Formats: sequence, C-alpha cells, structure tokens
Amino acid sequence: MTPNIKAVFPVLGLSIFSSMLGLGIIAPLLPIYAENLGASGFWVGVIFAGYAISRTILQPFAGRLSDRRGKKLVMSVGLFIFALSSFAYVLADSVAVLLVIRLLQGAAACMVQPMAQAYLGDITPAGEEGKWMGILNTTFFAGWGGGPLMGGLLAQYFGMDAAFYAMGGLNCLAFLGAALFLPEISRGRRMTEERSSFREAMASRRTRGLFSLNMGISGSRAIVLSFLPIFGAVFLGLRPSFIGTILTVVVIGAAVIQLYTGRLADRFNRRLIVVTGGLGVVLAMALVPSAGGFWPLLVFLAISTGADAVILPSATAMVVEEGRKYGMGMAMAVFSMGMGAGQSIAPILAGAVADWLGVRAAFYFSAVFVVLCTLTFVLFTRRSSR
Repeated sequence: MTPNIKAVFPVLGLSIFSSMLGLGIIAPLLPIYAENLGASGFWVGVIFAGYAISRTILQPFAGRLSDRRGKKLVMSVGLFIFALSSFAYVLADSVAVLLVIRLLQGAAACMVQPMAQAYLGDITPAGEEGKWMGILNTTFFAGWGGGPLMGGLLAQYFGMDAAFYAMGGLNCLAFLGAALFLPEISRGRRMTEERSSFREAMASRRTRGLFSLNMGISGSRAIVLSFLPIFGAVFLGLRPSFIGTILTVVVIGAAVIQLYTGRLADRFNRRLIVVTGGLGVVLAMALVPSAGGFWPLLVFLAISTGADAVILPSATAMVVEEGRKYGMGMAMAVFSMGMGAGQSIAPILAGAVADWLGVRAAFYFSAVFVVLCTLTFVLFTRRSSR
C-alpha cells in the first residue's frame, strides 16, 4: 500500500529541513576552519570539491540501492552518516582528516536529498508532481538559506565547535524522524523498480537533457558562491555581512517562490517553463558585473534565484515522470549527478576565466555556461510535449 502523501510529507519535510539547516551551518565556516588547520587556497578548493566529487561518483549506486532496498532505508543511513561526520569536525586535527570528513559527507549526501525526492516521487499522484516537488524544494532552500546565518551566530557567540555540534544534532533529529516515522514504500511497489539501471536511465534523451539542465543551473549557483564575496569586497566595497545578507534573502525568497511555481508546473508546459527560467538566469548573470552597489546586486541575484525557483519544480516533476519508467531512485540519482558535475566543473572553469580576464568575467562565463546547458536540454527534449 502506498503511503498517503499528505500524512507523510510533514515528517519528510521536517527531516530534510533539519538536515539542510545543519548542512548550511558549515557553509560560511569551512574555509576559515580549513585555513586554521593550515590549508592553502588550493587545498581549501579540494576540500570543497571533494564533497561534490564523492557525491557524484557514488550517486548511481545509491539510486540503484534505493530502488532495490527502499528509499527510507537508504535515506536513513545517509542521515546517520551525516550526523556522525558532523560531530567528527570537532576532532579534525589536520587538512587530511578534514578532507576525509568532507568525502564522507559527500557520500552521505547522495543518500539524502535525491532519495527524499525519489521517496516523494513514488507517492505523488499523477498530475501533482510540480506541486509536491515545489514544496519539497522549499524545505531544501529554507534550510540551506537559514543555515549560514545560524552558523555565523553560533560561531561568533559560542565558538566554531558549537556550530559543528548543532549540525550534528540537527542531523540526528532528521535521522530519528526518518527512521522512526516514515513508512517504507511497499515491497510490491519496489518490485517494479528492480530493473533500475544507470545505463537505461542515461539512454533516455529526456533524462540526459535534465542532467544537462541541472548541471547548468547548479554550476551557475556554484560560481556565484565562489566569486560573489570577491566581487562584492573588491569592486563594491561590501563587507561579508552584506554578502551574507544578500545570499540569505535571495535563497529564502526562492524557497517561498517554489510554493507557487510548483503549481504552475502542473498547469502549463513544463519544458517551456524551464526554458523561460533558464533565460532569466542568463540575463541575471550577465547583469551582475554591472552592479554598482548593494541594491542593484541584490536585485540581479534575486532575478537569478527567482528564475532558478521557476525551473526546479518543473524539472523535478519531469524527473518524476521519467522515474516511473525505470526507477525513481535512479532517475533522481542521475538528475543529482548533474548538480554534482556542475558544482565540480563550473567553478574551476570560471576561475580560469577570472584569472585570464578578471573576476567580472566569471559571471559572464556563468551566463554562457547556462545558455549551453539549456540549449542541450532543449535539443534532448524537443520531442516531448510536456
């Protein structure tokens, strides 16, 4: 028997919100913590990239396992590993240990967010994919948006270890919520996904298009996170607190917007919505270098994240439709791999462009990167009417 989505979602949503809030706590602290352990700029980059790399490599295995053994089991294991590795930050005494912890968290990450999306996809009624994916994406963005502010306050008033303990505690709560209160999808439902395979997933043109799309928008986000602090400080004279305020405001705004754009995805052409959102991201990235101060920068980034919030519910709803064909866990895994690829590749390429042409050029590169990935999405999905 398939669980009732309205009864299950509060538990799923609160668990994921807690986990993302905990993960967001470390975002503004990790570079400082790594430098305090003696990490050079190169190793700080490796530590950040290690998370995305391990997540991307292991994602197909997690997707396959969830389709065979159950999303609840895989997600609960991931949350448990997240909790343990969060507490392990306190014990890190070298750059090597910190890198191992980040690799471990990347491995855990491939079992959490994509599996939560796959779990929800399995129980979502046909025709309501955009609505429920939009609501779930809201919990991701709200947790991630509030985490950096919480982490900064904890570190400032109670020390950095307090932030790590809070991250571990929140992930413990998320683990307990998922393990104790989420019902497992029926065995009968899972038997239809026993044939789930990475090769079959990647054979789908639509899935390849969605992979490319997620690579583009995730890569753009990673470029902003990497170069916005430098651009704001060097060219606009903005203090870190102003940059943090901008990021928090636009991310929370994107969380709220998805409550509405998810419903649009169920009423209108999802492919057209995705392309329109992609054009919005491109426009915003092209405008960022022209920002002359705090308010223009806030507006341009609000356009970018707003467009992102338009894209995601429609894109994930399309992934759910694909998942019904060859396994929800594998479908979400491939989509998530696009995010990992974008987060790994785009900042490196943008960094090379910035070294060559200046920091402003990184944002122009972001616009070009999104154009190419969106065009690839259009080409691979041109036979799909929805």
